[in-house]
Amino acid sequence: MKHFNAFLSLLLITALVFYSFYGLMPKYDEDEVKSATEFSVDRALIPLEKIAKTPHYLGSQGHADVRKFLLSELRKLGLEPHIQEGFSLNPQSKTLNKPTNIAARIKGAENGKALLLLSHYDSALVPSFGASDAGTGVVAILESVRAYLASGKKPKNDIIILFTDAEEIGLDGAKLFVNEHPWAKNVGLILNFEARGTSGPSNMILETNGGNSQLVKEFIKANPEFPVASSLMYSVYKMLPNDTDSTIFREDGDIDSFFFAFIDSHFNYHTANDNMYHLDWNSLMHQGSYLLPLIHYFADADLSNIKSETDDVYLNFPLGKMISYPFSWILPMLILASLIFVFLNFYGVKRGRISGRAIAKGFVPFLVSLISCGLIGFFGWKLILALYPQYAEIQQGFTYNGHWYIAFFVLLSLAIVFSVYKKYITKFNEPSIYVAPLFFWLLINLAVFIILKGAAFFIIPVFFGLLSFFVMIRQERPNLLAMAFLAVPAIFIFAPLIQFFPVGLGLKMLVISCVFTVLLFGLMLPVFAYYKWKNIVSALCFILAISFFIVAHSKSDFTEERRKPTSLVYYKDADNEKTFWLTYDKEIDEWTEQYLGKNPSKNTLNLAEVPYSKYGFNYSYAAEAPKKNIADFEIVLENDTLINNLRNVTLVIVPKRNVNKIDLYSEEYTSFNSLKFNGKEMPVSSLSKDYRGTKNPALINYYVSPNDSLKVEFSVEKDVSVGFKVMEYSFDLMDNPEFDITKRPDYAMPKPFVITDAVVVKRTFNVDSLKKKTVDSLFVNPEIILNNE
Repeated sequence: MKHFNAFLSLLLITALVFYSFYGLMPKYDEDEVKSATEFSVDRALIPLEKIAKTPHYLGSQGHADVRKFLLSELRKLGLEPHIQEGFSLNPQSKTLNKPTNIAARIKGAENGKALLLLSHYDSALVPSFGASDAGTGVVAILESVRAYLASGKKPKNDIIILFTDAEEIGLDGAKLFVNEHPWAKNVGLILNFEARGTSGPSNMILETNGGNSQLVKEFIKANPEFPVASSLMYSVYKMLPNDTDSTIFREDGDIDSFFFAFIDSHFNYHTANDNMYHLDWNSLMHQGSYLLPLIHYFADADLSNIKSETDDVYLNFPLGKMISYPFSWILPMLILASLIFVFLNFYGVKRGRISGRAIAKGFVPFLVSLISCGLIGFFGWKLILALYPQYAEIQQGFTYNGHWYIAFFVLLSLAIVFSVYKKYITKFNEPSIYVAPLFFWLLINLAVFIILKGAAFFIIPVFFGLLSFFVMIRQERPNLLAMAFLAVPAIFIFAPLIQFFPVGLGLKMLVISCVFTVLLFGLMLPVFAYYKWKNIVSALCFILAISFFIVAHSKSDFTEERRKPTSLVYYKDADNEKTFWLTYDKEIDEWTEQYLGKNPSKNTLNLAEVPYSKYGFNYSYAAEAPKKNIADFEIVLENDTLINNLRNVTLVIVPKRNVNKIDLYSEEYTSFNSLKFNGKEMPVSSLSKDYRGTKNPALINYYVSPNDSLKVEFSVEKDVSVGFKVMEYSFDLMDNPEFDITKRPDYAMPKPFVITDAVVVKRTFNVDSLKKKTVDSLFVNPEIILNNE
C-alpha cells in the first residue's frame, strides 16, 4: 500500500506540473459559437488576415494599406476615426520619423479620466507580417470594442482607441500622441496589447512611476478569467532596459498602464515567421479574455483614483486567480517563517526525530546537487553552442528546439538530484535531510527582501514546506498523497518559472532552470525522500533526458518550417567609388555564397559603418561587388550665417531614389550648440555613443516617409569646421531593377533586428565645401553670409 501511495503521489505531482502550464490560458474551440457580446477569435481572425497579408513597416505600401483598412474597420463600428501625423524625435533612441497614428473615441456619459486602448499597427522593419506583433493587439481591441458596443452599455468614461505608428522604430507614434494630441492630457489608464513571440500565455505587466498597490487591486476587481501576472515580472521589468509604448506614456505623461504580451516561440519574433500560420490562436483568445472584462470594468471605474505610493506582492494562482498583499508584510512573514523554522528544529531534536549530525549531513546532497546542476546548466549550453554553431544565427537566443533543451536540462537535473539523494537518505533521517533546503529557501527570501521584493511570494511555498516539516517530525511515515497536496503551491509557483526564464531571457538562462529544479526538488523532499526507488526514478529521468536531447538534435537543422535567418547588403562607398557585398551571417550558405564567394573577407570593421541594431551585431563577411547605377542623394545648403559668433547652418539631404532610412554621423567630434532635424530639436546634452548599452554613434536615425527629406539645422562656434557622414538605406535589394538577386531557398528568411536586403550608399561631406542657394540679400542684411556663390 505504501508503494502504491508513493506511485500515486508521483502521478499526482506529474499531473499538477502539467496543470500548472495547461491552466494558464483559455483554449480555443472552433466548434464553440460566441454571442455578439462575447469576444470571438473567429471574428478577430478576419481582420487579422488582412492586416498580416503583407509586411507593413513605416513607409511601405503595406503600411498605407493597413492604415486605410483600420480606418474603415473603426467606421464600421460607428466611430469617427482620425489620423494624427507629424514628425517625432526620440532623443534616447535618436530616431526621427513621421508617424501616422489612428485614433477614435467612444464618448462617456461623465467627465472623468479616459480609458485608452492601445496597440501599434506597424510591423518590424525586416519583412515581418506582424500577425502577432502587434496584429493580435489591434484585432483584440477591434473585436473587444465591437462586443462592448453590442452590449448596449454607455460608458461613464471616454474610451479612446489608439493604434500607434512607428513603435518598432523608436516608440515614436506614442511620443507624438502623448506630447501633442489634445486627448492625451485626459487619459487616466492605458490597456496596451503587445507580443514578443507567436504563442504562449499573455503576461500582464504594470507600467507606473509610483506604487502598484491600487492598480493591482483594481485589476483583481476587474476579474479576468485567466490572469498571468506576478510582482516578480514587475520588479524584473523595472530593472531591465525594456521599452514599449507604455514606457513613453509613463515617462512623458505620467500615465499608468497595464500591458499584456505573449512571449513564447520567441524565435519567430520580428521575423517573416510572424504570420497567420505560426500564430497560436489560444494566445489571441487569451488577449481577448483580458481585454473585454477590463473594458467593462474600467469604462465605469474612477480612473483618477488608481495611483498609489505603495507596492503589493501579487501573483496568479490556479483556481484562486490572484493573490496579493502589501510589501509591508514581506519582513514580518520572513521573520515568522524563520521563527517557525527554529522552533521546529528544537521541537524535532526534543522528539529525537532530527539531530545536528544528520542535519549537517543533509547539506551535502543539497549543495552537491545545486552546484553540479548549476554547472551543467551553464557549461552545458556553452557546449551545445559549440556543437551547433548554426544557433548563433538566431539572435533572439531561443532556438527552434529550445523547449526540448529545457526538458533535457530539467530532466537531467532531476536524474542527478534523485541519484545524489539516494546515497544520503536513510530510514528515519528524512526530517533532518529536509532542514538544508528549508534553510536555503529562507536565505533566498532574505535576499529577495533586500534585492527583489517582487519575488517575495517565494515565502508562500516555504510556509507549506514548514507545515510538511512539522508532519515529518510528528510521523515516521507520513501519507505521501497528503504531502504531495502540501507541495501544490510550490509546483504551481515554481514549475512555470523553470520554463519562463529561458523562454523570456534566452537559453543562456538554462542555468537558472537547473538551479530552480534543484530548489523545487528540495521543497518537495517530504514526498521524494520517502521513495524507495529513487534510482529507478533517476534512471527514468536520465533516459527521458537523453530522449529529449535526441529530439532536439533532430530539430537542430534549418528547414522550411525552421528557417535560417540570412542577410545580404549591397554597399556603395561613394567617396572612394567602391562597392561591396556584406552579410551579418556567421556561416556562408549556398545563397550568400553566390555573392560573397566561398572565401569572403572577414575584415569588415573599417569597411562600413554598421547601423544600430538591438543586439549590436557587426558585419561578418565582405566581398567586392559589381558597380551599379545607384543614384546619389543631393545636399542643399539653405543657410550659412554668422550671428553673435555662432555659425548657424541649415542644409537639406534630398534622396534621389526611394529610400527608407538615413543615418547622419558627425565625421569628427563636434561640439554643437544646437541641433534640429526636420524642425524637431535634439537636446545636444543627451547625445551619446550608445543606446541601451549598444553602439549607436549616429546623430540621428531618420526613417523616411515617402517623398520626405532630412532638414538639418545646427549652430557651432564660428571657427569650427563641420563634416558629416551620411548612410542612406533602401530596403529594395530583392526587387531593385539594378540587381538580379535570386530568391532565398525555402529553408531561409531575412535576418531580424538588422538592416538586410538593402542597398546602402555612404558619402561624406564638409559644410565648407557646399555652395549656398541664392537668396535675396534684403532678408539677410544684418548677418554675415558664408559660402555664398
